[in-house]
Amino acid sequence: MLIRRETPADIQPIHAVHTAAFARSGAPDGVPVEASLVDALRADAGWLPALSLVATDPDGQVVGHVVGTRGTVGGEPVAVGLGPLGVLPARQRHGVGSALMHAVLAAADALDVPLVVLLGHPEYYPRFGFRPAVELGVTPPGPWEPPYFMARPLAAWRPEIRGAFAYAAPFLDL
Repeated sequence: MLIRRETPADIQPIHAVHTAAFARSGAPDGVPVEASLVDALRADAGWLPALSLVATDPDGQVVGHVVGTRGTVGGEPVAVGLGPLGVLPARQRHGVGSALMHAVLAAADALDVPLVVLLGHPEYYPRFGFRPAVELGVTPPGPWEPPYFMARPLAAWRPEIRGAFAYAAPFLDL
């Protein structure tokens, strides 16, 4: 498996990954919101190309994708909103998602991003250093409970980074 930045040729395969990864059993032919969200994020001012990463198999097929987009805390651009993270169903539970998480966190750290925030499963993301964002003084932009709204401070994090978190604009349309 290779983790690398997204290229223009990856746009359709990325859409297919998120469509398959987030397919709903009651609507198997529908396009999941996560697939449309990635497309909308790509067109937004909050898009960070260096934080849109794909995992490819030895044949070069895109099997996973993660994206981080510009977010704010207390109105300041000091955070990245992480997600969606998607992996083709046949490749789930084989380390693809973990590899993407480690890579995107390392890339964000290299860019001196102080904080990465996500809405996710409280039994999965703590293994990557995420904890309830409220423990860091960061409040959610919606009615999300603390165990699901999580944050991961990186090397540039400072304790005075506190306040309400805001995602890139396309998240508001969910």
